[in-house]
Amino acid sequence: MAYFEEIFRDMELFQRKMMERMAKEMEEIKEAIKSEKLEGEWDFKPIERPGVKGYVARGRFWSRDPWRTPLHAEDEVREPLTDVFEDKEFVKLYVELPGVEKDDIQLNVTDGKAEIKAKNFYRAVDLPNKNLDSEKASANYKNGVLEVTIPKTKGVPEEKKQRIKIE
Repeated sequence: MAYFEEIFRDMELFQRKMMERMAKEMEEIKEAIKSEKLEGEWDFKPIERPGVKGYVARGRFWSRDPWRTPLHAEDEVREPLTDVFEDKEFVKLYVELPGVEKDDIQLNVTDGKAEIKAKNFYRAVDLPNKNLDSEKASANYKNGVLEVTIPKTKGVPEEKKQRIKIE
């Protein structure tokens, strides 16, 4: 019984610390709104009812240029969505790279891995088979999707990095 009481005390302490931290962060947000460091229209209300404590913050970000990309998003490196399929003869890799020009894509295959670099996208993908002939690999880019086909080999492949030309 004492064990469970200790667990519940720890949980109450954790909850109290979390609420204190949240209250501090919400005060910082309120100050950012007041000082106009946080642009937009905001509605910010604390909730204090028996058994319920927290905040409701509703806002709409705006700027003088509605089409402007937030500054942090331009430098952010993102992992593209990727699918890998394997059949008897090939390993196929599909990578979604929206808004990327074909000439901005760099694709390397080495030792059972594929590495894709393009603008703000980066992904290293473990391939399901290491017996691949990267020298005979082909790639096609259309409508924001990179399709890579890598044939399998019968023997043990030579371990070397191969840059794949994208068609």
